[in-house]
Amino acid sequence: MRSALMRLSFAITSMIALAFLVPLAYVTKQIAHDRALAEARYQADAMVAALASAPGNGSGALDRAVATVPAGQSGRLAVHLGGEPTIGTSHALSADVDRAARQRRSLTADAPGGVAYLQTVVLDGDRTAVVEVYVSDDDLSRGVGAAWLALAGLAVVLVAGSTLVADRLGAQIVRATRHLAEGARAFGDGDLHARVEPEGPPELRDAARSFNRMAEQMVAFADAERELAADLSHRLRTPLTALRLDADAMPPGPIGERMRQAFDALDDEIEQIITAARRSAADRTPQTSDLVEVVADRLAFWSVLAEDQNRPWRVTGGREPVYVPVAESDLVSAVDCLLGNVFQHTAEGTAFEVHVSARGLTVDDAGPGIADPDRALRRGSSGAGSTGLGLDIVRRVAETAGGRLVIERSPLRGARIAIELDPFAPEIPTTHRPARRVVR
Repeated sequence: MRSALMRLSFAITSMIALAFLVPLAYVTKQIAHDRALAEARYQADAMVAALASAPGNGSGALDRAVATVPAGQSGRLAVHLGGEPTIGTSHALSADVDRAARQRRSLTADAPGGVAYLQTVVLDGDRTAVVEVYVSDDDLSRGVGAAWLALAGLAVVLVAGSTLVADRLGAQIVRATRHLAEGARAFGDGDLHARVEPEGPPELRDAARSFNRMAEQMVAFADAERELAADLSHRLRTPLTALRLDADAMPPGPIGERMRQAFDALDDEIEQIITAARRSAADRTPQTSDLVEVVADRLAFWSVLAEDQNRPWRVTGGREPVYVPVAESDLVSAVDCLLGNVFQHTAEGTAFEVHVSARGLTVDDAGPGIADPDRALRRGSSGAGSTGLGLDIVRRVAETAGGRLVIERSPLRGARIAIELDPFAPEIPTTHRPARRVVR
């Protein structure tokens, strides 16, 4: 934009300068030409007066008259008397002098290296004399070069000045536009504190203020949604408390203990949801989590149920930490959705495999598979008694981590659901800690 404004200003100013300076240059040359001829005419008039005052118009008197005129002193004046020798220095052609004498009128004729101004005068005895004043080409164009140079300098100053002003205006517009784009990019990347300082032309200042209002409203909408989620989660406390009382009333044993542990875990999850939901969206800072550690923790929970249902399972990979830019609670929800999907949609005894690496997380099962992956990702219409919410959560977490959710046929002839991370994503700086190995 800045370069385009400079080129536009340069082109417009150049055309305007040419439109005015070309006629001015021609007028300047014409003025110099007319000024030189007017000076010649003045010299001729002075010689006419000298001729009129010379006694008898003798040659001696005419010589003295020619010498009194500045043009005669510089060798540019001559007096032509019909039939007598020319007095002074002549430059005009004889034919032009005869023509002026015959027509008895003043005229300008070309001469070598300039022009000759010829003015006729009638002397006593009805004699006609022709006064010649020579004007050289240098006299005709005296001062024209300096005037043209001044006009060219003025044109350069005007073009350069307008281009510089356009560049400064363009820089202001570009700077304001760049700041607006940077603010929008930062807000889109998750920095909800990003705002834009209104600057530049009125239109860009209005756009910046509109962006700031939009950002405030989006944060307010997000906070309202979070608060609603917190209220809904809080409502689960009452039925959960009743179920916990029933679980505590169960006799000691592995089943009762497992149910109490499940209720404790569910209570912790609800507490985390309420705490996170009631934190303002603008106050949340980017978080990172170790995918390997989360998978290890959740497999420790789901492995108990797998043994109860006689499900063969195994896990591979997970020898090194895999850090992803996702909150640990969100990552736990995604892993639970992937593992829970196996238990919910496959029969007891169905095998499954888990593979975790820097490329992501993959869960394979030997169940019936997913016939329509696109429909499985649509909330409320995934089929098979599912709302599709779980896979939607996994998809959202995968996209937050910079990856994608993949659903396809697994080597176990069932479903493969994978979170594929971007292998070219920049490394996330974090404090190194030993990974929990999940290889079994």
